Amino acid sequence: MIKLTIFGSTGSIGEQTLDIISKSKKGAFEILALTANSNHKKLAEQALTFKAKYAVIKDKTKYLELKELLSGTGIEVLSGNEGINRVASLDNDKVVAGISGSAGLESTYISLKNCADVLFANKESLVCAGQLLKDAEKEGNSKLIPLDSEHNAIFQVFEKHNRDAIKKIILTASGGPFRTFATEELKNATPEQALKHPNWVMGKKVTIDCATLFNKGLELIEAYYLFDMPLEQIDVIVHPQSIVHSMVTYNDGSTLAQLGPPDMRTPITHGLYWPSRYNGRSIVEPLDFSQIKSLDFEEPKHNLFPSINLCRHAVKLGKSYPAALNAANEVAVDLFLKGEIKFLDIFKLVESYLESHKPIEVKSIEELLKLDLEMKREAQEFLSRT
Repeated sequence: MIKLTIFGSTGSIGEQTLDIISKSKKGAFEILALTANSNHKKLAEQALTFKAKYAVIKDKTKYLELKELLSGTGIEVLSGNEGINRVASLDNDKVVAGISGSAGLESTYISLKNCADVLFANKESLVCAGQLLKDAEKEGNSKLIPLDSEHNAIFQVFEKHNRDAIKKIILTASGGPFRTFATEELKNATPEQALKHPNWVMGKKVTIDCATLFNKGLELIEAYYLFDMPLEQIDVIVHPQSIVHSMVTYNDGSTLAQLGPPDMRTPITHGLYWPSRYNGRSIVEPLDFSQIKSLDFEEPKHNLFPSINLCRHAVKLGKSYPAALNAANEVAVDLFLKGEIKFLDIFKLVESYLESHKPIEVKSIEELLKLDLEMKREAQEFLSRT
């Protein structure tokens, strides 16, 4: 039995994880804790359904309502960052890090140090604190298991024992809803258009990042830390069908790829059962290759979507630059969703903030979390003046 905590259980990743568990063999998992930001009603339903030992609501104003909903059930109710960090310290075998943005960083770090394998869909954690998390992984003798479809694909075909024979890793990108747009069309692109991803169903932030290709740039930074690969050996290719989820090319000319339908339940299932393989009734139907008419690949349009190159630049600059880029992007996406800036302004504002950033060396998670808040305040003020 795998003892499991799910951070962000009411979000997209959390709900899909619970869907998989509901279809798995009875007794395969024991849910120690579920956490949510503010959706206390859904959290209470999940905690009851899956017999969680703890239910944690980050929004402290919802604590009493959650406690009332779970009164008499034996489920312990906690709140705030303190509650989240407490369940990160439980005797978990695995945790699912489904909290978006830098808010999920501390619980990921604590879980790794406490020997729990972390299934993470939160790329911002590695972008902002890649080396710190890798150090925690080593200290806790734990494992970072990526749930992003691209990194999970690489994880599955990356022959660690043959890493010297690896020529490059190739991240695939759908191209998002604006793949065929011209500059003039992008000038007036709306949040509603940007949120209509052609292949995937995700949260708002990551969906906008897919539209700007910042998602792919952040994934490039993530791959740099996760697989310890030089930037020069990490490529990005646009693949609109989202069937080939990423590839690893070897020096002998072989390229290994992981293929599957565009369904996040596949990488989540892989992560939940790793290092074994799930062996039950189908959760996701495998590909029917007789129905696949074509697999297309093309270079990203870096002139229209400079996000990937901005992310490469931030990694090369090092220090706190990747965290600064992430903070500026989070603020810019929020402003775009509110209709306060145009789509193309996202690139301009992130680049401008990156140029103004005064880098520092970050030596602890506490320093980084403090810096992240400062950078977001600074980015908000900077972008409002720009």
